[in-house]
Amino acid sequence: MSYLEYNVKHTPTGLRKLLYLNWPVAILLATVSGAGFLMLYSVAGGSFSPWAEPQMKRFAAGFALMIFVAMVPIWFWRSLSGMAYLVTLLLLVAVELFGTVGMGAQRWIDLGFMRLQPSELMKITLVMLLAAYYDWLPVKKTSRPLWVLIPVVIIIIPVLLVLRQPDLGTSILLLAAGGGLMFLAGVHWAYFAAVIASGVGLVTAVFQSRGTSWQLIKDYQFRRIDTFLDPSSDPLGAGYHITQSKIALGSGGWTGRGFMQGTQSRLNFLPEKHTDFIFTTLAEEFGFMGAISLLGLYTLIIVFCVWSALLNKDRFSSLLILGIALNFFLFFAVNMSMVMGLAPVVGVPLPLVSFGGSAMLVLMLAFGLMQSAHVHRPR
Repeated sequence: MSYLEYNVKHTPTGLRKLLYLNWPVAILLATVSGAGFLMLYSVAGGSFSPWAEPQMKRFAAGFALMIFVAMVPIWFWRSLSGMAYLVTLLLLVAVELFGTVGMGAQRWIDLGFMRLQPSELMKITLVMLLAAYYDWLPVKKTSRPLWVLIPVVIIIIPVLLVLRQPDLGTSILLLAAGGGLMFLAGVHWAYFAAVIASGVGLVTAVFQSRGTSWQLIKDYQFRRIDTFLDPSSDPLGAGYHITQSKIALGSGGWTGRGFMQGTQSRLNFLPEKHTDFIFTTLAEEFGFMGAISLLGLYTLIIVFCVWSALLNKDRFSSLLILGIALNFFLFFAVNMSMVMGLAPVVGVPLPLVSFGGSAMLVLMLAFGLMQSAHVHRPR
């Protein structure tokens, strides 16, 4: 959409923009975060410290950031897409050179007041650049080999940098989000069939490389795969996480044990109960009804995002909204699959519920971009 077209059509101005925010999404985000605060309060034994209070402050800052980003015209964010991607790419290189090590992985940059995880930011800037690229590219060229190769390179470079940290979970999310956006932009299905075939070949190569000098993934990642396939093979070692997670999920029943009554989390059987495995704490305390309610809230967020994208006639805006919705879906789908034993443990947090600074702020930034596209839709 050109600058002239943007100004000729009617768009909200000034404080009136607040009235045009996608308030259902904003309210749903606050509701999901509220559930997260409750669970962090519970796993801390009925205390706002050390997790619930900082998370509340981060959400307040993130919500203010979302409103600020939403007030800025979407064409401005489009013009920054390339620069944002390059800056995030440089941050990933900086992590490789002098990043902070935590839990055996070098993923963070210490800023003093917080630890920034650039791979989280890349999930958003990658979507921004791909949306801008397909907005610029004529639709008839979308499936031509040269014009398909360019976004593939854009996706592969950060994926390789993130794999070196190592962070397999985020690498998978970047690949899935980038590929999904290419599909939504209209790239022919045959390319994806070829990628799936290559993926099968790669998985075969990964298993064949085990124990050789050219081993493709780390030993701990192989142990995660073994645990996924048969958790009972090492119930007190590599299979401990998923075994305790399943016990917590099953013990919740239909309505749960009650708020702050979960034995798995209260007695510290459940590992990472405030981050990656917080969904199992919720399922134990509130049961199937609580878990399905949270899933329903997530689904409503996706539905309202898709509805906003369908209303928007600007190609960049609609692709950006769909890309953010896809990223959000992958976040909670991978986490829930992981804690239920349907996927290997890859260290992906539950959005807006798990404790974490970078993930919360980046997610609210993403929804700020979605709100900007919604607010500044010509009417």
